[in-house]
This record gives sequence, structure tokens and C-alpha cells, in this order.
Amino acid sequence: MKSVKTEYQEKTGRELALICAHKALDGKAEDVAVYDVTGLCSYADYLVIMSGRSTRQVQGLAENIEGEVRAKRLSAATCEGISEGQWVILDLSDVVVHIFYHEQRTFYNLDGLWRKAPRLAVEETETSSSPSSAS
Repeated sequence: MKSVKTEYQEKTGRELALICAHKALDGKAEDVAVYDVTGLCSYADYLVIMSGRSTRQVQGLAENIEGEVRAKRLSAATCEGISEGQWVILDLSDVVVHIFYHEQRTFYNLDGLWRKAPRLAVEETETSSSPSSAS
């Protein structure tokens, strides 16, 4: 982790997943879900799944999330599917981000596959950075 800024070296997979989810919400992604698959999945600790209304929006969401991650001097290990805009995967080691065109999300049903994994409440964490977060 030499290339990571000092202030971001301590980011957990959970924090990175939530950063990605918040960036997706900023880009008007639909049905953003963050699943904690720690111990259930061999390739990641968190999955971030979202939908876009068009292939263009799917591509834009992927570019925005990847840009946010790069701004924090982390880089996506792999980015697949961005040219088609149907299903984009960003592999960030502990976090894998799936960005679907809404019809593809229904077809592949990753939410159903991971239904037993704990789902983090993304909307509630948006105020976690403010000094007085009320429930």
C-alpha cells in the first residue's frame, strides 16, 4: 500500500464500499445496495450493487466511482464492461462494485444470490460524517 496517501491507509473495506455507494447516489444510481460478504465470499469482503437507467448512465457511474477512488490514490485493479455499458465490474480488492443496466440486474439477480449476506443501510450512513447524526 505504498501508493496510498497516509490519511487513506487505514480505510477499511467497509469504508471504501460506502465511499463507492455514496458516489453512486451522487450520480443518481438506482437501488444502491452494499452487502457484507465477509466469510461468505472468497474474492471480496463487500459487494456494491447498483442500477443505471441507461447504458450511458452505467458508464458514467463507473467513471465517477473510479475517479473518486483514484482521487484517493487507490486504483481499480480491473474494470470490465465499461465499453458496453450493460454490466460494469470494478474490482477494488476487498470491494467489488457491480453497475448494471437495470434489465441486466434483474436477469443476473446478484441481490438474490447474496440475500443472506448482511445489507448495509447506505442512506443512513450519509450523515455519519456530521457531528450530530440522529437515527
